[in-house]
Amino acid sequence: MALNPQYEAIGKGFVQQYYALFDDPTQRQNLVNMYNVELSFMTFEGVQLQGSVKIMEKLNALTFQKINRIITAVDSQPMFDGGVLINVLGRLQVRFLHSSSKSHFLPVWLISQKGPYKVIEDLSALSVIY
Repeated sequence: MALNPQYEAIGKGFVQQYYALFDDPTQRQNLVNMYNVELSFMTFEGVQLQGSVKIMEKLNALTFQKINRIITAVDSQPMFDGGVLINVLGRLQVRFLHSSSKSHFLPVWLISQKGPYKVIEDLSALSVIY
């Protein structure tokens, strides 16, 4: 399969859609549609998860009340299977129930185009500053 020449637009569009769902507590459950039931993997702060059910359990267990995100850069690379590798750099301000913190975040997604794009690999890291 040839490289997708629209990889940059796909990467930026994916990031925008992902965070629109993630940041809205009433829509967050719809992130399940961005992961494959069996073939998606996530590593979040050293914890490895497989499948959309386990990934959503982790995402739904996050305890913040409000999040402000500043995306500094979205870098995307085409993959030979038509997928896109996406690297995001930015800062977060997270408000928990009794405190707030600032963080740097660096998620890396590999999305595959077998039907609608799905996250195959999700590597997320936070650097929290209290």
